[in-house]
Amino acid sequence: MISSSFLWVYAFTFIAGYPIPTFGNIEVASNVLIPGNEMWKETLALQGGSRLYELRGLKSNTWYEVKISYPASIPASFTIQLKKDVSDLGMNWNRRLLNTEKLIFKTDEFSGNQNQLYVLVTVEPEGVVAIPNVPEREAIIFNIVCDELLLGIPHKAWWVGVLVLLCLVAAFIIPRFLPVLMPPENGSSMSSSYDSVAKES
Repeated sequence: MISSSFLWVYAFTFIAGYPIPTFGNIEVASNVLIPGNEMWKETLALQGGSRLYELRGLKSNTWYEVKISYPASIPASFTIQLKKDVSDLGMNWNRRLLNTEKLIFKTDEFSGNQNQLYVLVTVEPEGVVAIPNVPEREAIIFNIVCDELLLGIPHKAWWVGVLVLLCLVAAFIIPRFLPVLMPPENGSSMSSSYDSVAKES
């Protein structure tokens, strides 16, 4: 009787926790990815783990970049795919995909009628060598972000380009003004010293 009651409580708790629906090993629509908001410390099973991110807040006729970063100490291969709908998950699933950690797309090519867009992230181990008596890593931690692009550059990276441009302009202009800024006494004293040395020789 007690075990039966415990089972019912466990089942109710599990249902109330809103479990994530899955297509095979794919976690469906469990996360929302908004441009400019980086999601930190996401975890996926290292052996064929997949997760679907819903893209929200996209502008029409705009370029975006979805990028993943993860520790270099964990050899893994990420694949990022753009999906129009959840029903598109099964298409070309058995086809070998390129190992990409960055995806660039334009919204008007896929969501002309404001259709929902998703990003499917898949990970596979790459070059992992089993070490005796050491348990293999079961999950990988990564960060994922969607950035709006302007002329192919993320908005957050523009200040770096502006800073580099200012440094180049300063390096080009400052040498032109250095002779003008030098005091004339130095020049006259140097020329007189050269003349005296020439006369003595």
